[in-house]
Amino acid sequence: MNGFMSFMEQKIMPTTQKIAGQRHLLAIRNGVISTLPLTIVGSFFVIFLNLPIDAYMEWIAPFRHILDIPFRFTVGLMALYAAFGVGASLANFYQLNQLSAGLLSVLAFLLASVEPIQITKAVPGVIDAGRYISVGTLSATSLFGAIVTALIAVEIYHFMIKHNISIKLPDSVPPAVANSFAALIPTLVVILLFWGIRYGLKFDVNTTITYLIAPLKSVLVGNNLFGGLLTVFLIVFFWSFGIHGPAILGPIIRPMWDSAILENMEVFTATGNAHQLPNLFTEQFIQWFVWIGGSGSTLALVIMFMFSKSKFLKELGRLSFVPGLFNINEPIIFGAPIVMNPILIIPFVITPLVTTTVSYFAVVSGMIPLMMAKLPFTMLAPIAAIISTDRTIMAGVLVLVNFVISFVIYYPFFKMYEKQQLAGEEENRMLGAIIILITFVAGQCIAHYSKWVQSKSLLVLLLVSILFIGCSMGAYVAFSLESPYFIIVPTILCATCLSAKYRFTSMALIQRVKEMQKHGA
Repeated sequence: MNGFMSFMEQKIMPTTQKIAGQRHLLAIRNGVISTLPLTIVGSFFVIFLNLPIDAYMEWIAPFRHILDIPFRFTVGLMALYAAFGVGASLANFYQLNQLSAGLLSVLAFLLASVEPIQITKAVPGVIDAGRYISVGTLSATSLFGAIVTALIAVEIYHFMIKHNISIKLPDSVPPAVANSFAALIPTLVVILLFWGIRYGLKFDVNTTITYLIAPLKSVLVGNNLFGGLLTVFLIVFFWSFGIHGPAILGPIIRPMWDSAILENMEVFTATGNAHQLPNLFTEQFIQWFVWIGGSGSTLALVIMFMFSKSKFLKELGRLSFVPGLFNINEPIIFGAPIVMNPILIIPFVITPLVTTTVSYFAVVSGMIPLMMAKLPFTMLAPIAAIISTDRTIMAGVLVLVNFVISFVIYYPFFKMYEKQQLAGEEENRMLGAIIILITFVAGQCIAHYSKWVQSKSLLVLLLVSILFIGCSMGAYVAFSLESPYFIIVPTILCATCLSAKYRFTSMALIQRVKEMQKHGA
């Protein structure tokens, strides 16, 4: 096991960290994540449009089409927003003007995916004559097309700026104007490229990219149990070695996750039936049913730590409980630690695989519907699961069942780790007792045999002791020293010397008083 971990740390981790830091993958991750507020707000409108209350549905029926508008302009245009976000993120890496790059990315995506429609004759009461575009190609289904076209557009922009193929204005010109003129030639090149491909070569870039990515998407975020287990395994596997799993897989899996949940939301908005949605393994399925307390389902472990006999584990559990309730588990992953820990890695990997399987069969059996809303990941899992499955109470029950399963799996490994911690703490207590005893004896010896101590007054020794302890505390704070013995030892040493000096002084004073009384008698 140690050899395998050493191999992972020396060979695999550097590679994965390079992948996670690759500029295009970072741009995809950051750009897609930037659309999160839109998808969450759009999700709430999906819920408002489909509350299972007959009186409410009858009440909103006359203006349902108005309530649907925010959803259409958030979720329905998600690919358009993602194109801007990805382009601006990549431009930030190249230190280009982000606004120009974002607009250029949107332009490239529109040219590649949308074909204007000319209506020459009006149909009274249906449509007026004019030019129209279909917004259907701007939704989640075109997310990958938006990403690819945005990356290409910004690379063209970067290449031309880097090689001075742009219009440069004097430094006296305001930056906003200078940036606009600098983007003129790149904009022309992007227009000619994507316009020529779409209308000259009759090649649909967006549809082709969507078609090519479909097989991988169907495996990872469709209804395939193997794909769901693979995604979960890879995330916890990377976490086991201290690598942020979603950061590594995010550029690949997050666009698929977002596309999947947005497709579910669109179908649910149209049908109102959460049992007949296209995608099972959305991010929300994993978030609410599997990541109970965070990646690896660690909330059960946190609660065990809270009641541990080990002082360290108990304190860590208390500190990690509130973050764990809201699905933030970095304190337990790096504090226990789970990272590189042979005992805790095993349940950390096994538990989510088991709960994923249980949840999968609960959904395919029809007991629980599919996910139809996207909520913030910091919500309490049972509540979020109920809301995300069209207010299905059994979804909350499934979360509790999975919590019990995770508790059962983690428990024997927790006991093993607790035993190990208790043994270490006992050794530390024994070592501490020995250190304190040695310090006490040393203090007594100094007080008895040091001529310097014997020659100084009690007040001088007190001032020296305060200075010595103060310097020790200063060094403890300044150098972030971990062991409290850097303060305990000087304190005991000084206290012992002062106590002995006080005793000697008192004894000498008593002896002198007795002698004076004797001579007086």
